[in-house]
Amino acid sequence: MSNEKTIVPMNGYIMLLLFLTAVGFIIYALSSTGNPEYALLFIPVLFLLPGFVLVNPNTSKVLLLFGKYKGTVKKNGLFWVNPFYTKKKISLRASNFDSERLKVNDKLGNPVMISTILVWRVLDTYKAAFEVDNYENFVRVQTDAAVRKLASMYPYDNFADEGLDEDITLRSSVNEVSEALEKELEERLSIAGIEVLESRIGYLAYAQEIANAMLKRQQATAIIAARHKIVEGAVSMVEMALDELSKKEIVELDEERKATMVSNLMVILCSDKDATPVLNTGTLT
Repeated sequence: MSNEKTIVPMNGYIMLLLFLTAVGFIIYALSSTGNPEYALLFIPVLFLLPGFVLVNPNTSKVLLLFGKYKGTVKKNGLFWVNPFYTKKKISLRASNFDSERLKVNDKLGNPVMISTILVWRVLDTYKAAFEVDNYENFVRVQTDAAVRKLASMYPYDNFADEGLDEDITLRSSVNEVSEALEKELEERLSIAGIEVLESRIGYLAYAQEIANAMLKRQQATAIIAARHKIVEGAVSMVEMALDELSKKEIVELDEERKATMVSNLMVILCSDKDATPVLNTGTLT
């Protein structure tokens, strides 16, 4: 539960005018009367100086009085508060955090290198100041923990030979993975009053020790898929050729010659090299 209390202190320009007036009066009294006792008036006047607070745009000042939270100043400008207040500055600006590349295991146990880019800002100054020790370090640690958990929930890629039917993978499902990461970070960082504006995977790759093997595996999968299409098309073309020869009665082929023709056509159509024609100048027998 948030205990943040936004306050608007006394106008600092009025107190600045009073401070300058008091200093001017003391200087005038010293110069006109020559009485050094007027110099003692500088002590209470100078005591006003620690009470001035300057709040820049998109920043805030958390005020404490002897360890007790008194409120947060979010309004921009020059203000004056109790000189005994302890002031802690907390930025309300959006911040970027690009995590280091972590070596983690995906759902299948494959080591991958992953990093994330996080855009965040402080939403609750009370939680950021008092619920955690250091909210900036808290963001870094929790982001690394969330990335490790996310990587273990999904496989890097979906390989058919492993019998997987995963709709979401780290490599192909960028939007889904980013949404899951953002939700995980919101739950983790809410304790520190941090608002997650955006989170996404910044870097993703297999670890170096298995990168070459996985690349060959991906290439083999692509080759197998291409060969499957080639064979499927070749069977269709052979079937069409036999049907057309039979329909137009160009040549009559017995079962043995059909088998030979099918074999030759499949070799020609499925080969990864150009076929070399051979002219038969004799008979077919």
